[in-house]
Amino acid sequence: MWRSAVTARASLSTQAAQKLCATRNQVLSSKTLTLVDQSPHFPTRSSLCQTRRFLSQLSENPSDSDSAKGQHLSVDFGENGDTQRENLTPGNGLVGEEKGDTQMNIFSHSNVEFGEVEEVYEIDLEQLESLLSLLQSSADGCLESSFDGLNLTLHPEFVIKVIETPLVLDENLIRFFKWALKEKPEFGVTTHILDALVRATCSGLVRKRDVYSLWDLVKEVGEKENTVVHVQILNELISSFSKLGKGKAVLEVFNKFGDFGCVPNADTYYFTIEALCRRSIFGWAESVCEKMLDAGILPDGEKVGRIISWFCKGKKAKDAHLVYSSAANVKPQYLPPASVYLLISSLCREDETVKLALDMLDDFAGEARKYAIKPFSAVVQGLCRIKDVDGAKKLLLEMTMKGPPPGNAVFNMVINGYCKAGDMGEAINMMNLMKSRGLKPDVYTYTVIMSGYTNGGQMEEACKILSEAKNKHPKLSPVTYHTLIRGYCKLEEFDKGLKLLREMKDSGVQPNVDEYNKLIQSVCLKALDWETAEKLLEEMKDNGLHLNGITRGLIKAVKELKEEKIETENVVAEA
Repeated sequence: MWRSAVTARASLSTQAAQKLCATRNQVLSSKTLTLVDQSPHFPTRSSLCQTRRFLSQLSENPSDSDSAKGQHLSVDFGENGDTQRENLTPGNGLVGEEKGDTQMNIFSHSNVEFGEVEEVYEIDLEQLESLLSLLQSSADGCLESSFDGLNLTLHPEFVIKVIETPLVLDENLIRFFKWALKEKPEFGVTTHILDALVRATCSGLVRKRDVYSLWDLVKEVGEKENTVVHVQILNELISSFSKLGKGKAVLEVFNKFGDFGCVPNADTYYFTIEALCRRSIFGWAESVCEKMLDAGILPDGEKVGRIISWFCKGKKAKDAHLVYSSAANVKPQYLPPASVYLLISSLCREDETVKLALDMLDDFAGEARKYAIKPFSAVVQGLCRIKDVDGAKKLLLEMTMKGPPPGNAVFNMVINGYCKAGDMGEAINMMNLMKSRGLKPDVYTYTVIMSGYTNGGQMEEACKILSEAKNKHPKLSPVTYHTLIRGYCKLEEFDKGLKLLREMKDSGVQPNVDEYNKLIQSVCLKALDWETAEKLLEEMKDNGLHLNGITRGLIKAVKELKEEKIETENVVAEA
């Protein structure tokens, strides 16, 4: 908003006023829009419909203000001290009249010197309207020849007005620029003009053909004058190519930064990595990420979290961990918990990176640690998988003291690890610790411990655990009984196995194919008891279960072998 203080500079000496009026009368003799020639760098973007309309000049001698009284040129201000603004739209001419001619005089406040009026630029409205009419029409092959026929005089303000006019086809706008570069040697592309063109083309929905054509234009301009292209222009192109899923094009733009004298910023790296990861081109993404880390330039925490997640989903947990470490060391900041949890979980999937995940747990403190049960559980599971059960136990004990409080799942992981290692004493100790913390061992806990005893041939101890499990839980799972049946079959105690099968049915747990299959195979192969096997087969049929063909064939083979043996014995006896 222009304040009324500007009026203090509006007085002109008689001589200066007459000189300026003469200049204005020359301009008014034609239907034109006058603009002050502004800085070629265009530090700000301004539309003509928002340009200030005023005249400001001070007398060289302050005393002249009295003698020039009554001869001042008026400065038109709107309500609340704002200058009047006039709109220009194609096809409806200019708004506002002065001495019978339609025009708008626009002066840059920063370019009006004391006692001087800078040379003004005149926009030919007929040319402007004719050009916009062409650009807003459908593209055709003769567009360039139509440009030639307009005999255009291109000026930065003229071009900016064209770019900022709505409903101009991006394809036509780019073709106009290429034509201007080729046919109008006097036309110089500035950073502001190129930036406006890129923003206009890349805003909203983008078309692949337009973005590629725009990139060709930017390369052409940059190769002639690399100081025109700046980082934001290239970032807009990278972002547009990313939306289109064009990873290779994104990398091409990224690799051109050095040629154009541009230094990638945080957004550059982020948009490039995003585009490459979306296309699963993780090799190139790793290279760009390495350059980002070497430069020590990182985006904000949310974006760093996304980069970590992309690498994790691409099974590049090590690279994700490098980003995490750099974010912690180079630029300590908040990272989304979901990204950190995903990283820890991904590291725990590979044996060689479990310890990296364990080290990351030290970064949790206070409330963050209190609710971080998921990453802590993942590390416990990873340690057990790589057979570092003692390390898992150490972490579990630390959790009981500092949090997050471990639940049944974490205890079961450690108990299972000790059972697989054959250390049943530690497994029982962990179950007792579990009970002391008010946790109730579940069916899985008992089953795992029974499996450990069974694998060691300690069936008596396994049966004690079964009895405790039956007292604590009204109904067990088929897997619990299957574990013991397998143990009895391994020891060739088939009667106890069959007894356990009956007990299983009596307790309301329906045996499945696995229990029957294990018993049938055992009695056939080790006891050659095809009669018992056939009884079990009939029992399966009654329960709606179907035995596989291999085990059926085994029963038949054992039966034939047994009958053949009996016949042979009879022949020998008769002889």
